[in-house]
Amino acid sequence: MARAMFEYTKTVLKKVSFDVNLFCKEVEKAIKRLLPYEIEELKIFINSLIQQNPELNKCLILLKA
Repeated sequence: MARAMFEYTKTVLKKVSFDVNLFCKEVEKAIKRLLPYEIEELKIFINSLIQQNPELNKCLILLKA
């Protein structure tokens, strides 16, 4: 079940990557509902999205906490 949530989160983040504010809100939600090891995987996934959309790097501060 938890793995399904991780995959769903990745799908949502891809879809909202056009809007930085919305993307950051979804990252905050993901941090609250994912397991610690999934958050580490999420960081890798977000870094790949940032390479495609550099403006999303504002949300990296959320992952540092």
